[in-house]
Amino acid sequence: MLDRLYTHCMIRPGDIPASSDTMQVVGTFNPGAAAFGKGVALLVRVVEQPIQTRVGYVASPRIDHERGVVVDWLDESEYHCEDPRTVTHKKTGMTRLRFLSYLKVVHSSDGKKADNFSGPVIAPQGPNETYGIEDPRITMIGSTYYITYVAVSPYGIATGLLSTIDFATFRRHGLIFCPENKDVVLFPEKVMGEYVALHRPSGSMKFQPPEVWLARSPDLSHWGTHTRLLGSEGQSMADRLGGGTPPIRTREGWLTIYHQSDKKKHTDVAGVYSGYAMLLDLDNPAKVVSRSNGPIISPTESFEKEGFLGGVVFPTGIVERDDEVLIYYGAADESVGVTAFSREGLIDSLSAQTAA
Repeated sequence: MLDRLYTHCMIRPGDIPASSDTMQVVGTFNPGAAAFGKGVALLVRVVEQPIQTRVGYVASPRIDHERGVVVDWLDESEYHCEDPRTVTHKKTGMTRLRFLSYLKVVHSSDGKKADNFSGPVIAPQGPNETYGIEDPRITMIGSTYYITYVAVSPYGIATGLLSTIDFATFRRHGLIFCPENKDVVLFPEKVMGEYVALHRPSGSMKFQPPEVWLARSPDLSHWGTHTRLLGSEGQSMADRLGGGTPPIRTREGWLTIYHQSDKKKHTDVAGVYSGYAMLLDLDNPAKVVSRSNGPIISPTESFEKEGFLGGVVFPTGIVERDDEVLIYYGAADESVGVTAFSREGLIDSLSAQTAA
């Protein structure tokens, strides 16, 4: 792994109050990040669970768009309950979440410490977001910040799009990738006259391990020309693989940090999540120029190894500041972390590798 210049735990669940006195915040993680003004704007996923518990039942909150937050109490005897994040019905195989997520704007004046929590909340809306909205990524295109996020509902996991110019008001553009698809990240400019995105098809039929795909669009709404970009070939990944940070332009190619997990290294319900880096060709981003042979960041700090789901580093934001590359990530499915690398060192380490 590359040497980190520094690492900070920026935001913990106790830093953000719950939305009501019946709920409790159990996670603040997987932030979108963007340079804004003289500092950094973060769009943090906030995860809440009901405070109340019932013996023999599991709480599963959802949004009822007439009554607000509703809690369904599910009989434990009818569900598989080993995963702290979800429950699965034994007869039908249908899954429900144990929590509800929304997004919260937080500002940092130096990019290392969160110092302004007064930003607005983006709440779930409509039938495609019944179980919440999750894992935003922020890409600045022109003078507008575009935000992709995961919309969760009984219809599955889809990808929605928001935009803002000030992180105070937001415009909704609807779904841009239908279920099952997530980990969508946008490139910051058109390539050969088209917008480009990385995405992760997540079908229930397990014909192949997880993969990262690339798509193109004339308008950010209609996506096609889907091309497989990256799978688990040549690496030890055994569980998850997906896009992480929006790509940034370098002389050597488009730099992006993606995630993968290795369940073989973990006996719990999830694998150990780490961040890897790759360079994509500037003119043809469907071509991988090089990628790291191993992770550039893995769970080593206490707040990365211990938490709601320990052993998780999930990169979702990237900001360039002087000669540093700041990576923002979810730590242990509980907190927001930031770490930094030398820009030159990171690029040099990739330039020495090949696209195996």
